[in-house]
Amino acid sequence: MQQSAVPELAHTHAGPMHWLATATALAGVVAISSVLQPSPATAAQPGPEGKRARSVAAAPSTTGVDFPIECGPAKVLVEKKASGDLDGDGSPETVAVVRCDAGSGTPPSGVYVLTRADGQARPRVVATLVDPKDRRSVTDFAVRDGAVTATLLGYSSADVPSCCPDVKDSAKWQWKDGAFVRSTPSEARSV
Repeated sequence: MQQSAVPELAHTHAGPMHWLATATALAGVVAISSVLQPSPATAAQPGPEGKRARSVAAAPSTTGVDFPIECGPAKVLVEKKASGDLDGDGSPETVAVVRCDAGSGTPPSGVYVLTRADGQARPRVVATLVDPKDRRSVTDFAVRDGAVTATLLGYSSADVPSCCPDVKDSAKWQWKDGAFVRSTPSEARSV
């Protein structure tokens, strides 16, 4: 019988107490690591010329906003919304397409720009891009690259029933010189 070059070590054979101690130590490490979490990252990505971009604020919510639309007994319905920095100040605005929650027909839409001023708890309407009094409905709505785009459905005359808009045009608004300017000319055509 040949003897081993390495003597038999008693501690290399794990018993139940060894595994119990290992499991207890591992559970302790996991418990401590779940309590001691690093704080969230706050570093901003460098922008052009190595300058740091400031942190992005949350876009204003449409909840609780008093939209300038008259709905009588019907409720105000936010159909669509999108956010983006429209005025280049680094804070996002929210654009909302709003209409009355009517049971039938094609109720007119309003398109409103919301912002949250410093120190104010609730967002407020700062611009009306489409007034519901103009009897327009909004489709294909988007906010991209600092512009608001929409397809507007309307009526060629007051004799056209509100269920059936017969005019369609495209619209685009951008912030220029302190106001939203409609830059795409209205090209009305039959639907």
